[in-house]
Amino acid sequence: MTKPTFGTHPFLLGFDELERLVERTARTGNEGYPPYNIEQTSDTQVRITLAVAGFCEDDLSITLEDRQLVIRGRSQPENDERVFLHRGIASRQFQRAFVLADGMDVAGASLEHGLLHIDLQRSAPENVVQTIRIESGPAKARASAND
Repeated sequence: MTKPTFGTHPFLLGFDELERLVERTARTGNEGYPPYNIEQTSDTQVRITLAVAGFCEDDLSITLEDRQLVIRGRSQPENDERVFLHRGIASRQFQRAFVLADGMDVAGASLEHGLLHIDLQRSAPENVVQTIRIESGPAKARASAND
């Protein structure tokens, strides 16, 4: 007998997309560039900060599609003929992706001092209590026949 995985456990109905979500997150292959922080700024807010030294606003794009937040950086070709004795500041293209949970919204983004800040806001879930009426089989059939 095989043990059910987290996404296929019988008590977690409707969570079958969970395994696909984990696989998609693992496939992003971010390779550590650019470095980033994720900070809890309040009970309902999170801030993602990426170190993007050398990039300006025109070089960066932020998109949100199907709960996946994607940050891309395009480096501009250098047209001067500088000679570097040491080049430790990376300015290569990058793509960094984060999968957002349901209810997480992008509140805004800012670029300051080589750091790109993306603020996320979790909307308060509605606490809905619903009572389900129980119908008996024969009574339901009689009601349908009388219509």
